[in-house]
Amino acid sequence: MTAAATHRAILAVWRIEQPRLITSLARMLRDVPLAEDLTQEALIAALERWPQAGIPERPGAWLMATAKRRALDHLRRRQMLERKHDMIARDMEEDQQAMPDLDAGLDDDIGDEMLRLVFTACHPLLSREARVALALRMVCGLTTEEIARAFLLPEATIAQRIVRAKRTLSDSGLSYETPHGEELSQRLATVLEVVYLIFNEGYTAARGENWLRLQLCNEALRLGRVLTSVAPREPEAYALLALMELNASRAAARTDAAGDPILLLDQNRALWDQLQIHRGLQALVRVRELGGSGGAYALQAAIIACHARAPTARETDWRGIADLYAELAAVLHSPIVELNRAVAIGMVDGPAAALEIIEKLAHEPALKTYHLLPSVRGDLLYKLGRYDQARCAFEAAAALAGNQRERDLLMRRAAEAAST
Repeated sequence: MTAAATHRAILAVWRIEQPRLITSLARMLRDVPLAEDLTQEALIAALERWPQAGIPERPGAWLMATAKRRALDHLRRRQMLERKHDMIARDMEEDQQAMPDLDAGLDDDIGDEMLRLVFTACHPLLSREARVALALRMVCGLTTEEIARAFLLPEATIAQRIVRAKRTLSDSGLSYETPHGEELSQRLATVLEVVYLIFNEGYTAARGENWLRLQLCNEALRLGRVLTSVAPREPEAYALLALMELNASRAAARTDAAGDPILLLDQNRALWDQLQIHRGLQALVRVRELGGSGGAYALQAAIIACHARAPTARETDWRGIADLYAELAAVLHSPIVELNRAVAIGMVDGPAAALEIIEKLAHEPALKTYHLLPSVRGDLLYKLGRYDQARCAFEAAAALAGNQRERDLLMRRAAEAAST
């Protein structure tokens, strides 16, 4: 294996193992920023050793052993090992004393180690933006670039947020913790946002050679299902789960055999997972029962449900989708929502009506580097027969796209416009 191939393999393993490493070390050290630092040291050790020694048979176990060794070294250096043992013993004794009180036990509130760590990173001492960025970076293993794309912000801004958030947690003396009761409820909205952004990155990867990262989608779905048991009376928890289930139901139809993207209107709907659609629609029923149909995740899920219910693309209720996007725009005030509404308007009232909306979004600062704006514009121009302008728009979108599969698709569309 070449050095470059080994390097790629190490990073691939790291993407998978990083959340598990941080979770294990945070539980051991009771210090989330320190756990993240030590997992980075394990990565550096792998980058130094594996190119010469080869990738271990169980690379995840190697990284875990290395990280834990460094954690123990850190404890010894600071003469904390004995104190940690005492603390663990006290915790075990307290846990046993608390066993009859099921509502007081942490495991009974959350019951999932990864989700528990997300709640820890989402401490109210941090701003909402910092909480989300920190959780995505440290706990979920997303890169700064991927997080920046989710926020439509420069990478430098996100990097500064993460550094400040880690410093705040360290300086405040906050340790690995888990909230209960009202405190848990106060963090729930941020945790939902984290899970939502994890799913989005898996559903349409910001960069790399794969358009889908199913591992991230599946992890977000798992966390979403746990959240509905953590917060059984919270409609947005069910709404987020519905949104993810309905979107994930299309996974098998979203790429061809070569891994290239297949757009929604061209997908083979026979490949859509009917069990996931059923689960998503059932979660939406629960949202209505809880009186949460007007929430942001509920409205997005309702939009995806319109697609899920349509036997063919031609039978899609585009007017209903446009109306739902209008409701969502009133809740979120996001230019991306308006961009999606324009697509729906184009399906109802024609490309010219949609293009009018798109042109008004051209000067939105948040969309300056968002590749889907020129992509949608190119599609509308193509439908209007303005092929040279469409080609330019597709090329501009390709230049902004970070994912190789999307770039290739956009360049194919540019070539198609050029040859028409």
